[in-house]
Amino acid sequence: MNKNYKINTKCVQSGWEPKNGEPRVLPIYQSTTYKYDDSDFLGDLFDLKADGHMYSRISNPTAACVEQKIAELEGGVGAMLCSSGQMANMLAVLNITSAGQNIISMSTIYGGTTNLFAVSLKRLGIDVRFATPDMTDGEIEALFDENTRLFFGETIANPALVVFDIERYASLAHKHGVPLVVDNTFATPVLCRPFEWGADIVTHSTTKYMDGHATVVGGCIVDGGKFDWRADGKYPELTEPDESYHGVRYTENFGVESAYITKARVQLMRDFGVPLQPITCFILNLGLETLHLRMQRHSENAMKVAKFLEASDKVSFVSYPLLESNAQYDLAKKYFPDGASGVISFGVKGGREAAMKFMNSLKLASIVVHVADARTSVLHPASTTHRQLTDEQIINCGITPDQVRMSVGIEDAEDIIADIKQALGE
Repeated sequence: MNKNYKINTKCVQSGWEPKNGEPRVLPIYQSTTYKYDDSDFLGDLFDLKADGHMYSRISNPTAACVEQKIAELEGGVGAMLCSSGQMANMLAVLNITSAGQNIISMSTIYGGTTNLFAVSLKRLGIDVRFATPDMTDGEIEALFDENTRLFFGETIANPALVVFDIERYASLAHKHGVPLVVDNTFATPVLCRPFEWGADIVTHSTTKYMDGHATVVGGCIVDGGKFDWRADGKYPELTEPDESYHGVRYTENFGVESAYITKARVQLMRDFGVPLQPITCFILNLGLETLHLRMQRHSENAMKVAKFLEASDKVSFVSYPLLESNAQYDLAKKYFPDGASGVISFGVKGGREAAMKFMNSLKLASIVVHVADARTSVLHPASTTHRQLTDEQIINCGITPDQVRMSVGIEDAEDIIADIKQALGE
């Protein structure tokens, strides 16, 4: 694939490149197993001396094509699909972090990732230190020590919609010799490519906009290929021999640019066995082919809806990064000049009961525990994910009783707004 093609073209054409007489559409290689002409070649595969597929727990031709597409969209050197976005973030950490070490993460990230870091990884002996958006550089730097392995954030936080200042945090991470890992789920590479701003590793919940139709769960890790894992001897898991592969040194055998993603696949994917199934990869690829079109429409519709809500006297607040009234507007314009995806948070005057009544009155939009697919959907955090808490406890968590999270779809914006209007009783 021509690297100079625009991202819109890459969405459609990257990955599967059929040769003469081959299928035009990406085939589904629904096989766990592969045949070899001789045992020596298979031995070379297991010694990482030859390229190819050993077993679909580790790699698969259908998955490989989709991984190549996502890597090209992000501008990375390689990618690895896995079973979910949660698993992508977990493997991204475990690939270079062990018990007794720590990571730094922004506090304004997806709640599931917060639990992963603060609860599950803690049980494995990995500590997380949370930074808040209002911290100064000095306060954040005080979180680093000799055991810090990475800095983590989301381009657009879910559901807080806080914009992650990639350049700033990349500079801080690199100053302390660790990589910046960025979850780019909400923005997708169509709206923002974190590698261009200094990030080193990018993760995705492909379940969201990449699939785009709420059909298949998946995740992906993308390696930017620019972080020097050899510096200061800080990452021996990449520079020192891996005895499970007869002493392979990833930085030596695969170069600094491919060491991270290679180890993630041949060691962690091999041992944890969390691949994305071939049929799922095929469905994901269908979504990726229209990603550029959908992200444009999601963003355009969300802006129209956000402006309507901002003008309504039935709404207590509206949060959308590209609203000029948003405190992070300038930062959003810097990183998302072409749109900030389709997720909006807003409050309905009258509190919890008013918010619930509004949602129950919607006819076009659906109440679902999901965001970022083609259909407009809503969720009321206070009555679902935080249902057991009092209003006071909910506010302490940064959520208000009147708050609604809306994922604006790709329907006609006038129809979405008309549905909101009638549900508000205007």
